[in-house]
Amino acid sequence: MKSARALAGLLATSGVLHFVHPRPFDGIVPRSLPGGPRTWTYLSGAAELAVAAAVAHPRSRRLGGLAAAGLFAAVFPANVRMAVDWRHASPARRAVAYGRLPLQVPLVLWGLRVARQA
Repeated sequence: MKSARALAGLLATSGVLHFVHPRPFDGIVPRSLPGGPRTWTYLSGAAELAVAAAVAHPRSRRLGGLAAAGLFAAVFPANVRMAVDWRHASPARRAVAYGRLPLQVPLVLWGLRVARQA
């Protein structure tokens, strides 16, 4: 399934970026979470890699799609944090931060669609 492969690729790429370039992710971890931001960056990167693997494999694709939808919903507070923190940033940075908020809806729906089609 082409859609599932694309979703797995997106998740895997993002997961790898959490480990290769963690600093931008550290900056959007909500302050209310216990522990250090880097721990949450690595945990979320590992979660994205695990979900990517689940989506990629036909036997676990249904569960992987559901997990992807849940993951996309779970990271929404980080996107809100970015939007709040960047509200006085340059117009380009604000566009990125604000653009991420509505993007979560199609991502959640994508995960649900992959699960449904599995």
